[in-house]
Amino acid sequence: MRPIVYFRAVIIASLAVATGCTQAEPPVLSASDMAIVEGYRLGAGDKLRITVYNEPNLTGEYSITPSGTVAFPLIGAIKAGGQTIEQVSQSVTASLAQGYVNNPHVSVEVLNYRPYYILGEVARPGEFPFVNGMTIEQAVAAAGGFSYRANRNHIYIRRARATEERTVVIREQPIEVQPGDTIRVGERYF
Repeated sequence: MRPIVYFRAVIIASLAVATGCTQAEPPVLSASDMAIVEGYRLGAGDKLRITVYNEPNLTGEYSITPSGTVAFPLIGAIKAGGQTIEQVSQSVTASLAQGYVNNPHVSVEVLNYRPYYILGEVARPGEFPFVNGMTIEQAVAAAGGFSYRANRNHIYIRRARATEERTVVIREQPIEVQPGDTIRVGERYF
């Protein structure tokens, strides 16, 4: 009886040590992730933080309207749809420099990207917040996973500015979701 107790104690101690050794690494922002952020074209539904240094009354959070503009104090509507963060920053800086603020310093950042949409054979189809670096498989998981009728091999995706869906074989390589994407999970035939 004594050897069994000793054996169990050794197994439990080994599992405790092995469990403590595993540590999750924080996700690393890859070059393709940075390309999405740096070359990202703003659109309706994006929420921006525009900071005008030393001007707290102008600094704030602004949403891009369906017409692609941001209503900014003093200078009115600024075109943001289809622009990059850098272009919006330059536009606000130039407009404020025209007699409103002396030597303005402006920074723009995206607080919330426009959502992506997932339709079809998933547990909870709908609108979901964009998370940088998310793959199509992770988006399906966020929607509650595949339904029992889902085609788990082929998924259809339409990018925000595209007019056509394209078929993606998700097991071949991870495809990243982009803001405004529409993902459709089709039904299997058997």
